[in-house]
Amino acid sequence: MKKIILATGAVALMAGMAFADGHGKTIRMGTEGAYPPYNFLNDKGEVDGYEREIGDEMCKRAELTCEWVTNEWDSIIPNLTSGNYDTIIAGMSITDEREQVIDFTQNYIPPAASAYAALSADADIKGGVIAAQTSTIQAGFVAESGATLLEFATYDETVAAVRNGEADAVFADKDALVPAVEESGGELVFVGDDVPLGGGVGMGLRESDTELKAKFDAAITSMKEDGTINTAIKKWFGEEAKIFE
Repeated sequence: MKKIILATGAVALMAGMAFADGHGKTIRMGTEGAYPPYNFLNDKGEVDGYEREIGDEMCKRAELTCEWVTNEWDSIIPNLTSGNYDTIIAGMSITDEREQVIDFTQNYIPPAASAYAALSADADIKGGVIAAQTSTIQAGFVAESGATLLEFATYDETVAAVRNGEADAVFADKDALVPAVEESGGELVFVGDDVPLGGGVGMGLRESDTELKAKFDAAITSMKEDGTINTAIKKWFGEEAKIFE
């Protein structure tokens, strides 16, 4: 999935040095808390979802003490680089543009499809108004597609825009759209072909935090090897979801 504001290298370097000098410190896991089933807030107001489950397991295997914090999507990268938390684990697709600003672990979700959903199978997805969450790879794709891009701060607002007639369709990660379509009772339908975007979803870190990145990469590798990640993908995204081979 999913802004890029350049932070000063000095701030990022200081944050990285803080980690290197303080192995016992608590690692703050930054997420959005508004993108189910990747991440959301449950009835107790706690971070939940696929990324909470695998993120906790990553921390356990890396022998790290972690805590979860939430941040609005449109400022999630700047707040990482300025040191307000130590990782981004928020359904963020690995892209070349983002890698100019932050680093990524290997992916913990394989490259998956994006898709359009609308109130009618005849919706104009090529020349109409398409809703997408701001600063996502889907918004970038729509902006270059010839359609009119209508951006919103949250994923829920993009779906609401279709339902209230502001947009002809929404374009988002298909994994996120599936529950909305299935639970709509036929109100929402997928339109057109799936669109493969990005290099999978990875954890974002400051470029200076090489030691922390190595710890999480090792944990992800072990979780792929023993099937933990595939089991979690099926649990949260369904038996038909794409898994690691």
